[in-house]
Amino acid sequence: MALSSNLERLGYSGPDGCVATGQHREVIAVAASTTLVAGQSGALVLLGVATGATLTLPAAAEGMQFDVGVTVARTSNSYKIICASGDFLLGSYVAADAAVATSGDVFTGNGSTHVALTFDGDTKGGLVGGKLRFTAISGTQWYVEGIAVGTGTMVDAFTTS
Repeated sequence: MALSSNLERLGYSGPDGCVATGQHREVIAVAASTTLVAGQSGALVLLGVATGATLTLPAAAEGMQFDVGVTVARTSNSYKIICASGDFLLGSYVAADAAVATSGDVFTGNGSTHVALTFDGDTKGGLVGGKLRFTAISGTQWYVEGIAVGTGTMVDAFTTS
């Protein structure tokens, strides 16, 4: 989905900042494997393909941010969110089962070897309602926070490849 070309772009032109009213946010509907670019920073990225997809983050540049949500439950393959080469994931997310009795596990990326999250639609998440925020905190690290929704006893989705 593209933003209207009639929208005003705000810039930083002084020490007092600027006022932003009536903001519009880019929404990216992922229907196949997708590589994000820096110019899409701030977008809401929706994972919406039951057969899974790989979402590649752009090279980290401090301050970039993406929110990623699941709108279609993954039924085959997986949803994989991976860093650009040389970047790593730091931070944590809560993994929750739709049944409250097995919810509440917290998983943490170490910032030095974890480069991806792989959601399988079951015990690693990938069901509708999951939402993660990725914020670049340096030129090599993305800070992760949010929730993954799955089924059963949840397991860690952080991976080193």
